[in-house]
Amino acid sequence: MKNLIIVRHAKAEQDSTAADKERKLTLEGVRGAARVAEHLMGKLPKKLHVFSSTASRTAGTANIFSITYPKGVEAEPMDALYTFDEDRFESIVRELPDSYENVMLFGHNDAITGFVNKFGNVPIDNVPTAGLVWIKFDTDSWQDIRKGTTEKIVFPRDLK
Repeated sequence: MKNLIIVRHAKAEQDSTAADKERKLTLEGVRGAARVAEHLMGKLPKKLHVFSSTASRTAGTANIFSITYPKGVEAEPMDALYTFDEDRFESIVRELPDSYENVMLFGHNDAITGFVNKFGNVPIDNVPTAGLVWIKFDTDSWQDIRKGTTEKIVFPRDLK
């Protein structure tokens, strides 16, 4: 059994002068990510491998999750997660080591919405900023993932 918890980065500033990777979280984004992280407190698997895109807004979102949990959820930077492409995102998941049963990825749309619709069993029009989707796969190998079961959907707007 494999558990994949996918989080889209929280709302970021729209500063057109900054490089895309350098865009920072807005106050609204920080609050939204904190609401989702707090909602999940005590619900995440005890052993969890966490990876984040190297974009500032995504690393910032992962950091909010890290400081929200008593044990901490330290995200390892993964430059490949700085992708908006669903197929590339799928390749990253399929390349995960099979020894990792529970993985949390912090990334970007449109890759996330496309992936969760392809592999989850609940259609989602758009995974919003700071949105989380948890999919369980009935397999022992990430390479062999097929349609899974959407275990949990948590969007900040639903937690107000």
